Amino acid sequence: MKPDFITEVDWKLLQEKYKENIEEIVKKLESHYPVQYLIGNVEFLNTVIEVDERVLIPRFETELLVAKTIEKIKKMSLQKPKILDLGTGSGCIAIALKKNINADVTGVDISDKALEVAKKNALLNQVEVKFIKEDMKEVSYTGYDVIISNPPYVKETEPVGEETKFEPQNALFAKNDGLYFYEQILKKVSELSTKPKLIAFEIGMSQKEEIKKLINKYLSTSKTETEKDLAHKDRYIFIECE
Repeated sequence: MKPDFITEVDWKLLQEKYKENIEEIVKKLESHYPVQYLIGNVEFLNTVIEVDERVLIPRFETELLVAKTIEKIKKMSLQKPKILDLGTGSGCIAIALKKNINADVTGVDISDKALEVAKKNALLNQVEVKFIKEDMKEVSYTGYDVIISNPPYVKETEPVGEETKFEPQNALFAKNDGLYFYEQILKKVSELSTKPKLIAFEIGMSQKEEIKKLINKYLSTSKTETEKDLAHKDRYIFIECE
């Protein structure tokens, strides 16, 4: 019997995939195991991204980050920009960017397991993305026109949904009240002689003011815009560097 919290579409996919053991699957769902891992993929913009416990599940908020970033790139008339995706995870951001605009895209992640998934997803979506295993604080930022990141930003003390316990925890939580990676990225950009034209961040809904303080500290002459997600919560910051 279909659990109330599962959509008809997802239920049909699960029934097709797990014909022999659907009751076992229902028990997993009732323990808050993510349906996306059981189905094995999610639609993300016009891509299909395979997911499992090695990577964070792409959210609607991140899909909108990519769509908004594409709009910004077009508005700024950046021709075949070089884009750096920091904390690429499943590769969803990098792959969707590459599929939707003419760009050279590089994805960076510290996790070998995540990069295995990202590389597989690039092949699945028939796009060429360069993936690098490196800490986002250490990798070179030189020569990129756009830096984009949905870094870990959940406070270590912040309550989260039970389903997140199955996701890689280092992709969710960050030190310094969730601000750690934003500061590291902004600091590295501030040290560049030639800065990227655009920085695009997904942020926690309560982090806007603190991140704006960091931007003012490291990139005080830049132009900053904040935008809301579909739930009208502060979710995106776009920085145009001078």
